[in-house]
Amino acid sequence: MKMKKRPNILLTGTPGVGKTTLGKELAQQTGLTYVNIGDLAQEGQLYDGYDHEYQCPVLDEDKVVDELEDRMTEGGVIVDYHGCDLFPERWFHIVFVLRTDNTRLYSRLESRGYSGKKLQDNVQCEIFQTIYEEAVDAYREDIVHQLPSNTPEDLERNLDQILQWTQQWMKDHN
Repeated sequence: MKMKKRPNILLTGTPGVGKTTLGKELAQQTGLTYVNIGDLAQEGQLYDGYDHEYQCPVLDEDKVVDELEDRMTEGGVIVDYHGCDLFPERWFHIVFVLRTDNTRLYSRLESRGYSGKKLQDNVQCEIFQTIYEEAVDAYREDIVHQLPSNTPEDLERNLDQILQWTQQWMKDHN
């Protein structure tokens, strides 16, 4: 029996915009596999050093791509990461860039213990739409979508929208 084809979805955006909350809920409701790149890197020690300025490990992008290749080829994966241009274009059927109001983002990041340059740089990244521009440069513009992610109502709307998209994609491709 042939397995159903299932889409690959990228959830991206500045840290603190709600990718993980949305991704986990989406996986629960669709049965797709949720992969948080930060967790994957930690579990597999997929690092290439340490950034003392931002006080975090440096991702080894090649190792991450190698680690995910087979799963992405099979399909049915939701990838959650704050960067997007490291992944091959062929992997994703749709890309969602979550966006958050700067004052909310500042509070969210502060509550996570971000401070100084790390806090300022992430808020500036959001102000200048850095991740959105990265996504449009890395993928076909027609598959890149921005979603507001400020309130629980936004989360519900985004979830509904992505669920509808996923159901339609499965109908069209099976």
